[in-house]
Formats: sequence, structure tokens, C-alpha cells
Amino acid sequence: MTTIKDRYNKVQERIRDAAARSGRESSEIHLVAVTKYASVDDVRQLVDMGHTDFGESRLQHFTQISAQIEEYVDRRRELGKPDLAKPIRWHFIGHLQRNKCRRVIPITRMIHSVDTLRLAEEIQEVAGKKGVVIEVLLQTNISRERQKSGIAPAAVEYLLEQISTMPNVVARGMMCMAPASEDPEDSREVFMRCSELFSEMRLSKHCGEMFNVLSMGMSNDFEIAIECGANIVRVGSALFGEANGVCTASVAVEDKTGPPIEESPISKNL
Repeated sequence: MTTIKDRYNKVQERIRDAAARSGRESSEIHLVAVTKYASVDDVRQLVDMGHTDFGESRLQHFTQISAQIEEYVDRRRELGKPDLAKPIRWHFIGHLQRNKCRRVIPITRMIHSVDTLRLAEEIQEVAGKKGVVIEVLLQTNISRERQKSGIAPAAVEYLLEQISTMPNVVARGMMCMAPASEDPEDSREVFMRCSELFSEMRLSKHCGEMFNVLSMGMSNDFEIAIECGANIVRVGSALFGEANGVCTASVAVEDKTGPPIEESPISKNL
């Protein structure tokens, strides 16, 4: 059986190879480890290896696992462990209901799934009351699948214009999901169209220099996404398996440190 470390190194190797094929440096690609099927111990192992960015799509699991990992990190710091000087950054990547914003905003660094003006307005209201600024990505339904969330491509610039007036919400870029398929190549057309739209939006007067994140690709197709221009990939099952555990493990302090992971230019701007 492979270990978390083995799978993590394999994913990083695949990222490097895909970046090379597209004429890019692997340091340009930022990995968000998706904890949907991860146990607390799984996540702790990546934390101990130096990984700092984790994403979750289910609110209950998000609140549970983030609290347990933050407790783990705090206890490591109390013991003087220098490898955990960097804070953990949590990304909410699932469909977000407006009435859940109050629970998500205090614990997330970036919301990947803003797809309506009403949701953006709710985020602004909650963030304004809490005195924080929330970075968001606009989820775009490039494939126009009815079962998928996401704003229509033609409406993206209008939403960007509205968000640009919100002092507590910053649009950092775009996110999309390709239709489910066993063949990763089936994702290429969607990723290319999203990349083209992203490049077009970067020229809009409603975007600043911080509009530089393109989040595309999951475990089965992240290499194609990188070849199409993604600089954030969201990888879960390739790291943790399909159903590897539940968020119930107790928080024990163990020394499993590995070599620290260098920050990419994207991560420094997050």
C-alpha cells in the first residue's frame, strides 16, 4: 500500500511533468489538497511535510477538520516546532448557500465558488460586519451543465463589475469544473475555454493585478488543466483515496516532520 507521502510526491511529480509540457515552471502551480475523503491524521501528515493549503466542499466536515488541525498546529507551536511557522490556509471549494456564509467566512482564506451576485452581496455583508476582506473566485459553468453550479460565461464581467464596488470582497480569479469523464482529455475543451475567458477578464477595467488565479482540475484531470493554464489545482482522491476516513481522530502531537515545501509565487500572493 502506498503512503500519504508517496501519493503526495507522485502528485507533485505529475504537476512538474505537466508544467514542463506546457513550458511552465512547477513553482507556478499551486496545489490545494482537498480533504473530502481525508481523516485528521491524513491531513496532519501533509501539514508535517510542510503543506499549507487545504480545500473542502462540505461545510460540516470543513468546520470539524479545520478546528482539529488548527488545534494540532497550535499545540505544535507551543512545543516550539519551527516547521509550523506558516499558517494553514483553508479554501472553501463547494457550493455555498448564502445562509452558511457566517460559518464559512471566519475560517476560510479563499472561497472558490462565487456564482451569483446575491452570494457576493451576502459575503460582503458578513465580511463587512466582521471587519475582514475575503478573496473569492468566480465559478463559471463553461460546459453549461444544468446540474453544475456556476455563472454563465457571458455574465462574468457584470459580476466582476459589481464585486469591484464591494470593499470587503476581492475577486482573485476564476474557477471551473469539467464534466465527469473517465478520459481526462474530455476536459481539455472546457479548460481551454475557461482559460481564454480568464485571460479576457484580466484585461477588464474591473480587475486589478490581484486577479491572477485560475483554479481548474481535480485528481483525474489536473494535468490537462495545467496544460491549459491553471495555476491552482484541487486534488483529493489522488492524495487521500476515495473514502479513506472520517474526521473523528483525536489530536495527538507527533514528530513526523519532513522537508519544508517551498512557496510558489501564487502562494505568496494568497
